Amino acid sequence: MTQESKIDRQREHQANERTFLAWLRTSIALIGFGFAIARFGIFLQQLHITLTHQEDPSRPLFNSETLGVCLVLVGVATIALAAWRYNRVFWQIERGDYRPNRVIVWILTAIMMILGLLSIPLLLWRNREVKSPAIAPSSPAARPSKPAR
Repeated sequence: MTQESKIDRQREHQANERTFLAWLRTSIALIGFGFAIARFGIFLQQLHITLTHQEDPSRPLFNSETLGVCLVLVGVATIALAAWRYNRVFWQIERGDYRPNRVIVWILTAIMMILGLLSIPLLLWRNREVKSPAIAPSSPAARPSKPAR
């Protein structure tokens, strides 16, 4: 093995590591966003209960918490996929038969597009909730005061 081929192989391995770290950063961001979205959904639910003094009777299957959990799961799966891909590319570089594979990129793109599209109704639903009155008729501030005797 010549000195130049050793340097090329070293560069390929370093590029593989940088790619792995980029996938890792992406998965950490997905987990962070998922956690934030899930917690913010809980905050909005508690705010609704505080302002209206009644729980929301409808608990749809798809809500902010579900979207957040889905993002966390996709982030964890992305970490596993990144480690698998890093190891696979490592051995392809060692054997000298590297073949790029775009299937993983397309699968993650489709998953993220689906989750993004599913978040649109949640955004629109939250905006409708914000437009509702802040003080419900059952709250003490909305009741008419008793005349003084």
